Amino acid sequence: MTIFLQSLDYQLWHIVVNGPRIPTRTIEGLVSLKPENEFNDDDFKMLQLNSKAKHVLFCAVGPNEFNRISSCDTAKEMWDLLEVTYEGTNQVKDQKLVCLYMNMNYF
Repeated sequence: MTIFLQSLDYQLWHIVVNGPRIPTRTIEGLVSLKPENEFNDDDFKMLQLNSKAKHVLFCAVGPNEFNRISSCDTAKEMWDLLEVTYEGTNQVKDQKLVCLYMNMNYF
């Protein structure tokens, strides 16, 4: 999936891993979300890339996974949910390694 997303547009993979850049503005030192009527071409491009990445992920999964990730707002949220589903959390990964190590020492 990494190579496929990178081949379409390297920024797609960047958005999946790091999340989209949300358009913001700074007024008197306070950062807030930009209203849509103030978006520039770059803002729209970044939001479009997130939508494109979400589309690719939707097309890559089966119906069960689709139902699981369809409520996510960003491609990063979708990817993180799929990653935990298929690889487990770091704690689960560590426990699998401990079990593997113990089984290797058993024989």
